Formats: sequence, structure tokens, C-alpha cells
Amino acid sequence: MLNFLKYTTAAAAGLAMMSSTVLANPYEPYEGTTLVVNFPAHPHYNAVMKILPEFTKETGIRVEVDQLQYLKMRERQTLELTKDEGDYDLIAYVVFSKADYVFADQLENLARYFMNPKLSDPKYDADDLIDGYVQNIGVAGGTKGYLPGKTGSLYGIPFGSETSVLAYRKDIFEKHGIAVPETYDQLLDAACKIPEVEPGVGGMASRAASGHQASHAFLLHLAPLGGRVFDGEWNPIINNEAGVAAANALKTIVDCGPEGAQTFGPAEAAAAFSQGQAAMFMDSIAFAAGFEDPSKSKVAGKVGYALHPEGVRRGSQTGGFGIAIPQNAQNKEAAFLLMQWLTSKKGDLMVAMAGGNPSRFSTYEDAGLNEKYPYSATFGEALKYADPDWRPIIPTWGKINADIGTSMSKVLTEDLDPQEALDGVAERARAIMDEAGYYTWN
Repeated sequence: MLNFLKYTTAAAAGLAMMSSTVLANPYEPYEGTTLVVNFPAHPHYNAVMKILPEFTKETGIRVEVDQLQYLKMRERQTLELTKDEGDYDLIAYVVFSKADYVFADQLENLARYFMNPKLSDPKYDADDLIDGYVQNIGVAGGTKGYLPGKTGSLYGIPFGSETSVLAYRKDIFEKHGIAVPETYDQLLDAACKIPEVEPGVGGMASRAASGHQASHAFLLHLAPLGGRVFDGEWNPIINNEAGVAAANALKTIVDCGPEGAQTFGPAEAAAAFSQGQAAMFMDSIAFAAGFEDPSKSKVAGKVGYALHPEGVRRGSQTGGFGIAIPQNAQNKEAAFLLMQWLTSKKGDLMVAMAGGNPSRFSTYEDAGLNEKYPYSATFGEALKYADPDWRPIIPTWGKINADIGTSMSKVLTEDLDPQEALDGVAERARAIMDEAGYYTWN
């Protein structure tokens, strides 16, 4: 686990046990407080909404939720975080917002809250938080500026975090004797074989729409196939052999996918799979509950789940959301208590049982959860390979990510040569990084 987080929480636990002034009810000073929080319209946070009344019942702290589509949420937060006094006491943020918010000094460093014996629960057990999620979503200032390290600090807690798994149609695979893919060669072979043997069904539904979605889909394959966007000195290497292999893999998947695949975002890709138009779907664990809902899905009960296939290495994505306290929040201590309650062992399990994504190892090991959602065991196994560094979470990432997405879209829809496309991305990325000062010390 992360050393700095171990030390911080251990110190907090020691202080809490030694202090004779800890209140019998730590929530009492905040009873009657109303917290305003900003959450995305997302399956995990829909589950959170179901358990928030329990928090109010236990603590006397009321919670008002401003729930927005996540891109609109980012626009609203960008405005709110610049005010002297913000309207939000707690925000959920999508992972790639971490760098922007921390760099602009808009989020609270959580150390002083975990050090406060009146606020920090000694039974919180930070070691139980999933390592890759904490590294990817919560930490800034360490290695590369966005990963843990001796200079790193904790600014958020993973909440609504996700990793990638492969969902597949058990009935179709069994009918045609197709093995569940364990490698990328097997994945690509199955993706193009299925439309031949099962007319009208695409091989795999994938994100592909121009912009962020095409970039996300490309990066999903880049890391397992051995690639990275940059080397250790920030030189773009996205256009090397591994990058071209990832672009070709994505093009194969989209070409052999269901009708309209070139325009799919995550919702469209998930809908294609749930409506029986594709035999595979490799993306976030967040969609599994919908696949198993017979009121929404034609494939409920027919879906199997497997680890993200292995390329040069096995590595599933990490992403999704975390929660943080804005620097300009008006009820910071009460907001921390809500954050701590939601991400505690009790809170995490409650949210997971309501259909949310666990952020703790113990939640994935819970017998009740695995009985209700049998696929949870596979998801827990996938976390062993979760890669916190599959994309660089740096302030310049927005521009580079958009360029990758536009270029990949041309590969998918205009047959632009992948090497040519990625050479252009690398050249433009170097110029962006140079202007931002990344080569100052070279």
C-alpha cells in the first residue's frame, strides 16, 4: 500500500486512541449542517443516492446533491472552484481532472483531516483501499507529478472507481466452440470470427467516437500491448511499434464490430452489447449491473466476465471518479465526515450492495456481495493487474488527449495510416510539452 497513506492514517489512529477529548458522538458538533455536494449522473452515484438518507439518520447532517452529466459537471466545477466561497462542500471528480484541480490549488490536502483525532476514524483502515485506485485517482505530487512517491500527497479518495474487464456472451461462445480470449491474438481473432459464424452480431462493441472516446479506446489497448504515451523523460513514444499495434487492434475491433461502431461512446457500446448486437464488450465494470438487469438487457443471465486479455503484459485500466473537498468549501470538516463515511468499510459495502463500484478489497471479498453479484469475484481478480499509469494525468493532458482522439477517429473512419497518425500526435505532443516547460531541466 502507499507508504505516505499508511503513515498518515497510522498517526491519526494513534492520536485518536490516546486522546481523552474524542466525543462519544463525533458528528454532534455538525448536526443540522446541510452539505451541498456535486455528483455525476452515473450508476455508482445513483447507488450512492440510495444510502445517503442513512448517513443523515446516523449523523444529523443533511446532504443536498447537485447531480449532473459528468462533462457538464466538469464545466460547473471549473466555475465553482474559482470563487472565493464555493457552493459545493464535496465534489466527485473524474480522474483526469485531478491534475488540473491540484495544479490550480483548488482541492484540500487531506492530511490535516486524517491527523485530527476529532474527525479521523481510527477504524477507517486505509490499507484496505484498492492500491491502484488510490494511486490513480487520489494522489498528486509524487512520481511524474501524478503518482505516489515521497513527495506525494492525498487530495481525494477513490469513489466510483473502475477497471476494465471483458464481458462476453456465454451462449454464443459455447455454441461455436470459441475459447474465452486470454491474449490479444485470441481477442482479435474472436472479434472477427463471430460476425462470420453468427450473422448480425458484431464481434466486440467498443468506444470509437471522435475525441475523448476514441482516445480512451486506443489507450485501453496501448498499455497491455507494451506502450506508453511518454518515456521517463517526457519524450513522446506513442508512435512506436506498440502504439501502432494498439491502433491496429482498435481498428480491427471496430471494423468487425456492430453496425455504427465508429460513432459509439461508452453508453452506445454498452447498449449494443446489452441488446444482443455484439458478443463482447471490454470496458468499465460499471456497466455490469445494467447487463444483468432483465428489464433493460436482452442478454441478462447470458454474460460471462473475464480478465482484460494479456498482450506484452496484463494490465487493465484504472479510472472513474474520486471525491474531494474544494479549497473554497464552507463546511470542510462536515464534508470530510461524509467523505470518510461513504468510503469506510460499511459505506463502501452499502454502496456496492446498491449497485455501485467498490473501492475496497474487503468489499470485493464480501460473501453477501458475491452472492448478489457473482461477477464481483472476477472484478476483484482484475484489480491485481490494474494499471494506475495507463495514461498520464498531467495538466497538458486535455490537449494531447483530444489530439489522440481526433487522430484515431481518422484511422477508424478515413483509413489514415496508423503510423502517420501517431507520428503527427507525437510531434504535436512534443510541442505542447515543450511550451509547458517539461524539457526545462533536460
